[in-house]
Amino acid sequence: MSNDDFVPRLQAAVARHIGTPGTIHNFERLTGGANKTTYSFDADIGSKREPFILQVPAPAPPVDPNDPLAEYSVRITGDQDARLMIAAVKAGVPAPRVRAIFSEADGIDVGWVTERIEGETLMPRILREERYAKARTAMAAQCGEILAGIHKIDLGEVPFLKYLSAARQIESYQLTADLLGLRLPALELTLRWAKENLPVNPRHTVVHGDYRAGNFIVGDEGIRCVLDWEGAQSGDPMQDMGWLCVKTWRFGGRGAVGGFGRRDDLFAAYERASGYRVDPLHVRFWEAFGSTRWAIASLRLGTRGIEEVDIERSTIGRRIEEPLWDFLALVEGRD
Repeated sequence: MSNDDFVPRLQAAVARHIGTPGTIHNFERLTGGANKTTYSFDADIGSKREPFILQVPAPAPPVDPNDPLAEYSVRITGDQDARLMIAAVKAGVPAPRVRAIFSEADGIDVGWVTERIEGETLMPRILREERYAKARTAMAAQCGEILAGIHKIDLGEVPFLKYLSAARQIESYQLTADLLGLRLPALELTLRWAKENLPVNPRHTVVHGDYRAGNFIVGDEGIRCVLDWEGAQSGDPMQDMGWLCVKTWRFGGRGAVGGFGRRDDLFAAYERASGYRVDPLHVRFWEAFGSTRWAIASLRLGTRGIEEVDIERSTIGRRIEEPLWDFLALVEGRD
């Protein structure tokens, strides 16, 4: 659909769900990825012009009844994504505030509109530019406080989230490696280590699923918003904390937390905000297994080819050795 057709329909939907007259200005496509397309626009609501983001999820691929990995998939649908963000904001989490959820009845693709938050998402800039120096000193503690809020979201408000234990996740990544047919001793070692070091009696909470540097909107004062909720699930909350610390997501920074901070600050802030003690060995399990996850995700991207994904994502497959090296360094105490 062209902008000439799309914008008038969007205007009518905005007027219907958010407020009149809904006149659209500065409509711009920002991204068009495998999972969703994002647009930026301003709209006249009453006497004010307000900034918004529109996200339209990509159509769900047809379910293959013969796909052995289908039962492990946790990706939520577009309307569920929006409902989760609504629950997150209700719990005090700085998630995008949803203003409207569209349906086919609106005459446009199913999607949702959130308020637009200004700030930076590119981590190389956040880690290196002087304007973010103050933010970098605060972000590890902010991450802990925000995670405590995410893990307090009422599971009853998001019953669509799939529960995946650590053991089930190991099964899925082992099966993925087997199906791809790549036999790397280091990869097999990481999976065996994970099976032998499963956390005991973890809590059961909402899990963001992709809580890491690169999925934050950052301002001079620190984190303003947490993005990319479509991989959410329920399970062990320390999964989020370990994923945040995976070396891949440090983008060359020295801090163990996202390249910008210390684990001690992250843990202490989480404990203050949640009332739960953080076991560093429990987090280490998820950090180590996070490197395994990324190694196999890299392998999957590399085997799909540029016919399915762009060249940049396809070439990620050539970097599989990096997270495997990170795993070995971490479990040997050389992080």
